[in-house]
Amino acid sequence: MKRQTSQVAIEASCPENKSGLRAGFFNAVWIVPAVAVLVVILFLVLGRARVTDTGRHFLTAMIYSTFIGVPSAISLTWVSYRYAGKIPRLIILLQALILLCAAAFGSLMAALVIQALHIIPHNSYWFEFRESYPFATVITLITGLSITSFETLRHKLQAATLEARTRQMEQERANKLLAEARLSSLESRIHPHFLFNTLNSISALIPSDPLRAEATVGKLASLLRFSLNANHKSLVPLEQELKIVRDYLDIESTRFGARLRYEISVPSTLDTVKIPPLALQTLVENSVKHVVANSATGATIRVSGIKDAGQVQLQVTDDGPGFSLESISPDHGLGNLVARLEMLFGERAQLNVKRGSDETIVSMTFPAEA
Repeated sequence: MKRQTSQVAIEASCPENKSGLRAGFFNAVWIVPAVAVLVVILFLVLGRARVTDTGRHFLTAMIYSTFIGVPSAISLTWVSYRYAGKIPRLIILLQALILLCAAAFGSLMAALVIQALHIIPHNSYWFEFRESYPFATVITLITGLSITSFETLRHKLQAATLEARTRQMEQERANKLLAEARLSSLESRIHPHFLFNTLNSISALIPSDPLRAEATVGKLASLLRFSLNANHKSLVPLEQELKIVRDYLDIESTRFGARLRYEISVPSTLDTVKIPPLALQTLVENSVKHVVANSATGATIRVSGIKDAGQVQLQVTDDGPGFSLESISPDHGLGNLVARLEMLFGERAQLNVKRGSDETIVSMTFPAEA
């Protein structure tokens, strides 16, 4: 069964959110033409005006930060995007190595530009590099790793927030589907035809079989109560669900008489298995409405269940002509059931319809969560 719920693509193993890293990479690339324009402006300004010592120090610091910061931003963003999810334990070392290389490369280029701008004498290139490189390395490592750690934590927080919102939305949708299932079940119980037929059957039983009439009233009350409450849980023990199924079939048998034949053969070892409330009852009700009620001779409904390899399979078999799940509307009881199974169990649950030689088998498979 394919999951049709809305999902947020979150890389749990990756310290950064990939979309954010991709955006950061392109933002960093846009800095390159800005730096080129800045260098041109510096050449023009220094060529036509005298600059004080303070101004020269400021220009020197800006040149160093530009030639170290831009390669660092681009390289860190690209490496984090490509390898953070593949080598999460080594990504810090890789980032530190990139910062060291960026500090070395940036210092070499900055010293070259400073010399070309005549901020330092022509023969002081290597002296300038040796003097500036240790400070540039320390500042680059502290600044780069601090910003990287901050961005990592920020993207982790964003990913966790998105995942929490997604889970909350899925839980709210599951609760809504369960409420719709309860309402749909209740509406079918209090439908005038159902109530009138049941009350007429009870009225007919009172003179001839008052004990059965009294039992039918109790089962009708139990069925209505379960439809209203359903324990307010997303899962109930299979034993409870089977009791509701028996009550429903007993009530309908007072109406259809010999036309409704049923057999329930679910082993008691499955009593504690958890099942979505009204799930099995929905399958049985579908057979009664569309097979038994539409056949002059009635039909036989068989309910069975097995447990194998951690999966529970419940089957409802009838004598009907069969149907296709693709033609079922999402508002239909079976459509609602499919959505609930997806919300609760994902791809581990399935609802299948198979047509045999003279019977239709509807099977519901889900994990055994006793």
